[in-house]
Amino acid sequence: MTRKQILILIRHHEKPDDDRVQAFAETHGLTPVSYRPFEGDALPDLTPDVAGVVVFGGRQSAADFESYPYLADEMAFIQKVMAADLPLLGICLGAQLIIRALGGQVGPLHGNLHEFGYYPVTPTPEGQGFLPDTLYVTEAHYHTFTLPEGVTHLARSENYANQAFRYGPKVYGVQFHPECTADIFRRWQASEHAAYGQPGAQTREEQDRLMAEHDAAQGAWFNGFLEELFLGKPAR
Repeated sequence: MTRKQILILIRHHEKPDDDRVQAFAETHGLTPVSYRPFEGDALPDLTPDVAGVVVFGGRQSAADFESYPYLADEMAFIQKVMAADLPLLGICLGAQLIIRALGGQVGPLHGNLHEFGYYPVTPTPEGQGFLPDTLYVTEAHYHTFTLPEGVTHLARSENYANQAFRYGPKVYGVQFHPECTADIFRRWQASEHAAYGQPGAQTREEQDRLMAEHDAAQGAWFNGFLEELFLGKPAR
């Protein structure tokens, strides 16, 4: 039987691909293959050598398929991945697309409240095996999602109740960005889309302080989670 080794990465941003998922795949014997439907890439077939799928975040809105018609194709692809019983991780926009595929709703939180910086998320009682304790994570969003029937709520933050979920044993979604390294976040800070001044957004000084304090712990947790999800290693 063909060894499962390809990790499909659905991206919504331009290169470089220097995130923690890419690094994890390259250092753990998986072959990361990126697709960018927003640039016209066709979504791949789910061949026997596919070990799993990660759908990344982006500035696009999962509530607006008219402006971003390729997101409807991605949602249909997500449904195929779930039907194939493959490990699947959705990050921010990716998580919202999973929720839509499951019949839930996505959109901005009342009051246009942003999370932009490093915020503490806390496991729910059902999420104790997902997060061992409160963890500061990278956030860059002002949308949220509902939790359809059959979805297990895993984590929350002070302002956004739905920060992580699981659907069955192999499908996970996170509203935050654990794939984001310090170098990536510095690019976000310098971007014209940086949400400074928006309600709830942290100042750059606060972000820099929290990044220095918490980024390494976030990376260590995320690497362990990826090992469990895509390599079948037991949780630490």
